[in-house]
Amino acid sequence: MRSRRALESEKEAVAAAARELASEGLVLGTAGNVSVRCDELIAITPTGAVLSELGAKDVVVIDADGALVEGDRAPTSELALHLGAYRRFDAGAVVHTHAPVASALSCVLDELPVVHYQMIALGGSVQVAPYATFGSDELAELTLDALDGRQAALMSNHGAVTIGADLAAAIEHSRLLEWAATVWWRAAALGRPRVLSQEQIEAYRRTIAERGYARLEPTSR
Repeated sequence: MRSRRALESEKEAVAAAARELASEGLVLGTAGNVSVRCDELIAITPTGAVLSELGAKDVVVIDADGALVEGDRAPTSELALHLGAYRRFDAGAVVHTHAPVASALSCVLDELPVVHYQMIALGGSVQVAPYATFGSDELAELTLDALDGRQAALMSNHGAVTIGADLAAAIEHSRLLEWAATVWWRAAALGRPRVLSQEQIEAYRRTIAERGYARLEPTSR
């Protein structure tokens, strides 16, 4: 297990990510949370934190069971969601936002379909988990089910969650999800959005492989 001192850089990264997400309007006030895993330890935002003002000293450290290792505040109320993502998907980082367009679509859709090939980086269509009370084990389980095989999910009438092999990837997935939600929303305002077929998705994947580009698909940690 890494020492507490060895998590200083991860705590700095979590705090910086929280401030960055706030500056981009993907989280608001205390609504949202971020974590990154380091071996058996996890650096995570505390409950009730104003994310735009978060510093490394405010980030808490927990173990894989959620027990507090370092810090004087409890971890985020969505702790079960974060721990579940690490256990079930071997994620390297988890980001939960209340991004405005993604949150709006979570109130309307059961699934955000693939309207642009860049969504393949999220695993394809984005599922919307049924509503449950925030911070509950039920919400965590429903959201994890929606995340299965993907890097992003929407949480009905609530927000969004993304995972990644590292914190940078999880943040980029959050940005991509909000962008894709915005594309769908604007297209839907003009008419019925066209959705890429499975054949078109596979053609995209073949082209990426043939041209030697980095694969824009989910990778496990």
